[in-house]
Amino acid sequence: MKKLDVKAMVVCAALIAAAIVCSRFLSINAWNLKIGFTFIPVFLAAYLYGPVGGALVGGVADLLGATLFPIGAYFPGFTLTCVLQGTVYGLLLNKKQTPIRILLAVGIVQLVLGLLLNTLWISILYGSSFGALLVTRVVQCLIMIPVEFIVIGMLSKMMARHKSSIIA
Repeated sequence: MKKLDVKAMVVCAALIAAAIVCSRFLSINAWNLKIGFTFIPVFLAAYLYGPVGGALVGGVADLLGATLFPIGAYFPGFTLTCVLQGTVYGLLLNKKQTPIRILLAVGIVQLVLGLLLNTLWISILYGSSFGALLVTRVVQCLIMIPVEFIVIGMLSKMMARHKSSIIA
């Protein structure tokens, strides 16, 4: 985040609230799968304020969401994943949003963080076999990769026209 002014804090707070609503109320949840649009506010924070803004919104939204509206047991690994998600989006998509960079960011978030890291967290949390969980979670990745790619691509184009008025 370049400067922590009141406007940036208000925008980040609104994005945190939006992420909590997307995560806790607008997602499809099964015990080891979650399909939703929580990535949108995290991406927007990363787009506007870089990796620190994305990490902040991702981490705080997960922590507050888990505290205020728990779905299961709180596990800090999932918060770490959310922080890393915002960081990846910020590092790859803050300055330049080409289709290759968007695909790379979505691929890292979905395959490395979502498929591998979150599967590890679920395996640790529930004592389930990592391999068995991995197979079931591939479906989530196959659904979310094209969804995130398309949505982030569209948001990038829309935000390019309005970025200066939001962060100014």
